[in-house]
Amino acid sequence: MSTPSDVDPAAAATGRRRFLGRLVAALQTTIGGTLGVVLGGAVLSPGLAKSAERWLPAGKVDDLVPNQPTAVMLRITRQDGYAQVVDRRTVFLIRTSDTAVTALDSTCTHLGCRVSWNSEAQELVCPCHGGRYDRTGAVTAGPPPAPLTAFETRLDDGDVLVRV
Repeated sequence: MSTPSDVDPAAAATGRRRFLGRLVAALQTTIGGTLGVVLGGAVLSPGLAKSAERWLPAGKVDDLVPNQPTAVMLRITRQDGYAQVVDRRTVFLIRTSDTAVTALDSTCTHLGCRVSWNSEAQELVCPCHGGRYDRTGAVTAGPPPAPLTAFETRLDDGDVLVRV
């Protein structure tokens, strides 16, 4: 039987060092794994989340004048924490036939100003820097680098639905 005086102090110190080294390594691994899960989830979760397909009612087909852009306001509700927020977005609806409607964003692609329909010139005009678009959203003059954004539309029993 061994007594406390029989234990080698060098072996005890080595065993203690080894134990403390393994304890520190386990703590570092736990902290690193936790941070990896938290930060990885924050980075990856928006990309993995499914975005809901949202079709918003925009008006009646019969209320639209053929080949004439009509401005309509879409109300987009979204959850912001505990509150429900309503965003408003103006789009132009253009009835191209009895069964087809085009929806164009009213935001100028130059600097984000709101365009408006000029019925005399038959074009969409940006008041900020003179950008001009035809009724299809294509740039006809000015500094805009791209055409107006088009939204997908569908008709449902005479109602125009716009996908946002």
